[in-house]
Amino acid sequence: MKTITISKATIENKETVQLIGRQTFLETFSTNNTEQDMKNYLEESFSDQQISSELANSDSLFFIAWEDENPIGYLKLNIGQAQTELQDNTGLEIERIYVKKIFHGKKVGQLLYDKALEIAKFQQKAYIWLGVWEQNPRAIRFYEKNGFIAFDKHIFKMGTDEQTDIMMKKSLQIV
Repeated sequence: MKTITISKATIENKETVQLIGRQTFLETFSTNNTEQDMKNYLEESFSDQQISSELANSDSLFFIAWEDENPIGYLKLNIGQAQTELQDNTGLEIERIYVKKIFHGKKVGQLLYDKALEIAKFQQKAYIWLGVWEQNPRAIRFYEKNGFIAFDKHIFKMGTDEQTDIMMKKSLQIV
């Protein structure tokens, strides 16, 4: 396998983030959702305006995983008011770790998670948290393997479908 590098994304990477986001979301969730719900979600969540706004938010950080010049995944982190729920200044949210399907099992997700952990420790956060769809056992196992525990649930609206996300948290020891 070639070397994987992780770089911070900026507004100049908007199209790359959009493409990875659309492709990976479709690969991961299309079989469990209607075509119309998928179409609407991809159009809204990965529109030029939405991604530009997210990239410009000073409380959000994006990182892209690259294999040479090929973008293969990305990470989105939120602090403060950018967090989708808790909005606790002592926490950091992993909103997305998206990796192209052909790179599953090749430690790309782990590299992106390690970057999130590095940022959380650098910012002296007390914990990392996230929401993961209850019907995504691969992701749940990944987070459990990395020390996350379930602490709550919330509803994620996917078009007309209300889906349950398991909220998971990992406490960090601040040194």
